[in-house]
Amino acid sequence: MKKSFYIYGSLVLLVLLTLGVTFATFTDKANFVGTTFSVASSDIKLLDVYNGGVDPSNLVDSKPGPTFANITPTWHSDYVVQIYNNGTGPVNLTSKAVYETANDPAELRQIIFVEMYDWVDTNGDGVPQQEEFEQASYGRKTIVKWNTVGFELGTLPQGEIKTLVLRFSTDSISPAKQGTGILFDFSFDALGI
Repeated sequence: MKKSFYIYGSLVLLVLLTLGVTFATFTDKANFVGTTFSVASSDIKLLDVYNGGVDPSNLVDSKPGPTFANITPTWHSDYVVQIYNNGTGPVNLTSKAVYETANDPAELRQIIFVEMYDWVDTNGDGVPQQEEFEQASYGRKTIVKWNTVGFELGTLPQGEIKTLVLRFSTDSISPAKQGTGILFDFSFDALGI
């Protein structure tokens, strides 16, 4: 009986070892350790100096706005803006004007227009010529509409620069508005996509 107990016990032990080895040879595990997530950023900058590159010393969050004096009927003036996508992905660009009515008692915001154009300086002289941008308009709006509706300026890929010409203009100005002025801000906003 002892002998059969040893034989039976040895067989059970041998079966268990065989199953254990078989199980061990057919299982394995691979791990991902330390999985991390980071949230993308929307970060646009203005180039302080036209075509000054994207060196951090030339990237700013704000600049003084342009000053226009002695505007007349059918006047226009072009202003160049360069926007750099310093974020981690593409962004949709928009632009809006911001004003307080106290800074425009003569309501010049109703008669001053802005038209935005994509601009490629094809001759490299740094001066916008009509033929370089006239086909790429985002539309013409009064300062009021720029404030309430704004401009949709499309997608700006990460690490890219968008160069715009802002053409400020008037159609007509009534004599009652002579000597008046307006102060307003405008901004460009980015929404990550």
